[in-house]
Amino acid sequence: QFFWHRFFSHQPDLNFENEAVQEAMFDIVRFWMDLGIDGFRLDAVPYLFEEEGTNCENLPRTHEFLARLRAMVDKEYPGRILLAEANQPPAEVVDYFGSEESPECQMCFHFPVMPRLYYSLREEKAQPIIDVLADTPAIPGGTQWGTFLRNHDELTLEMVTPEERAAMYGWYAPDPRMRANVGIRRRLAPLLDNSRPEIELIHALVLSLPGSPCLYYGDEIGMGDNIWLHDRDAVRTPMQWTPDRNAGFSSVDPGKLYLPVISSLVYHYNNVNVEAQMASSASLLHWVRGMLQVRGRHPVFGLGAFEVVEADNDAILAFTRVLTGDGDHPDEAVLCVNNLSSRPQAATVQLPEHLSGRQLIDLFGGQGFPWVAHDGRVTLTLGSRDFFWLQLRGGEDNG
Repeated sequence: QFFWHRFFSHQPDLNFENEAVQEAMFDIVRFWMDLGIDGFRLDAVPYLFEEEGTNCENLPRTHEFLARLRAMVDKEYPGRILLAEANQPPAEVVDYFGSEESPECQMCFHFPVMPRLYYSLREEKAQPIIDVLADTPAIPGGTQWGTFLRNHDELTLEMVTPEERAAMYGWYAPDPRMRANVGIRRRLAPLLDNSRPEIELIHALVLSLPGSPCLYYGDEIGMGDNIWLHDRDAVRTPMQWTPDRNAGFSSVDPGKLYLPVISSLVYHYNNVNVEAQMASSASLLHWVRGMLQVRGRHPVFGLGAFEVVEADNDAILAFTRVLTGDGDHPDEAVLCVNNLSSRPQAATVQLPEHLSGRQLIDLFGGQGFPWVAHDGRVTLTLGSRDFFWLQLRGGEDNG
């Protein structure tokens, strides 16, 4: 006896050719929607159907099924979402949004952005991020890319060049135990050597670039990993809520936990936990919450147009987010400037003509920055791994 499996042998593929299987999947979706979940992440969605003579990816019948699923969800559970997990180039993933006439998923993960953020941080150059965003196709209205820094799998390096992959293994996974499949099985904080400035900068990037950011549990408190665990389990250990037994995750005997809690010297749950960080205004958790609050107060980050602007320094990534107001949101323009270098840097940024002559105001503290000159130029100095989110307010250059 044999069975078909695209991935691991303990993951047999379902026979979606059978209409009874399709209806059973619809019923499973209804079951969880009835319990109140907000939506589903559709894992490995390009591989639902198989067809002789093809690689069984992105088949028309897969898209037909997703369109039916979306129609059912919209009709019976309005306001819920479907998020496609398709680890493929954006030019192929974009099809999983569907069309206005036949919509599929409201969101799709954008996989190539994530490794470029880490690569640019070590190379200290903005161009890899600029390039991957330039290769990102337009998407239908009412949809959005899902962006992320880490998830429950390895940090995939399938969509970088062999040279970039070798460099990233050297930077982020020098120990072979830190590697899995074609990627790196480490959490965010250990990847960045627990460097608070780097953790803050990479969060600032994912929160300001196009897309809806998805944060992986534990990264908001700087949780560690356990590379002695099997495969992807290294980054799937229990959430660390308190310094108590089992990190407050469960009251069962520690031996019955699905995985052991992190007890390494640097990332021990006695020190790295939600309770401790809630009690400290200087904690990473407080900082992440503050960033999310600022982002939430400015719809431009979720809805605004994105444009890279020229900077005369290779280590500086500068871009604007501009929202044309409507009845629900006012006009808003924000300049984001990021120093990818480990050293302080100065840069002159060239803004487009329609943003010249404006005042720059810090979104976090409200402090005034230099005005943008009438030729669109403004010079800024940033500290090591520093970033600015600067609102562009209308007015005449007083300088």
